[in-house]
Amino acid sequence: MSSNPVTVTVAYHVVPGREADFHSWGWAMLGASAQQPGFLGGGVLVDREAEWHVVYRFASEGTARAWEDSAERAQWDVRTAGFARQAERRSVRGSKLWFDSQTIAPKAPAPPPKWKLWFINMSAVFPPVLLFNLLVIPYLGGLNPLVRTLLLCLCVTALVTWILMPRLQRFFKKWLYPPLQALRGRHKRRTA
Repeated sequence: MSSNPVTVTVAYHVVPGREADFHSWGWAMLGASAQQPGFLGGGVLVDREAEWHVVYRFASEGTARAWEDSAERAQWDVRTAGFARQAERRSVRGSKLWFDSQTIAPKAPAPPPKWKLWFINMSAVFPPVLLFNLLVIPYLGGLNPLVRTLLLCLCVTALVTWILMPRLQRFFKKWLYPPLQALRGRHKRRTA
């Protein structure tokens, strides 16, 4: 057995709609583990794929093992039967190894499909190009076509970049990134 602190992470798949039950259970279980010798702290976390984790730390491998092998800990596991199932368990000694082993960077959300991006871009570019051609170009008829085209590009690009695209991206956010929005929605309901 080691005298280095031991961090234990247990991942759970929680039944949709029962997140609040799991959250309450996790903190209650950590409250019980806090009564054990060598307990250093813990928490209940959710990651971006909506997988829940209960993380706790003990002063040594021996004190962590004593808690995990106890009858009280087994009773806490039985209580999750209706709303969660354990997916993975990980135990790491010392803090340096814990942080060194967590080198996987979080994944960025997948980009929207190209056809959705095309739709948003067309929605942003077409109206100002049409208005510019109907309202401004007739007054610039005497200018060189190169200068007219440059003015059109400068005006439309400015409108699209600073005014239209930010608003369209906010308006269509749920349509462009549905998995990210679904996860955020679950988080908001849970914290409310």
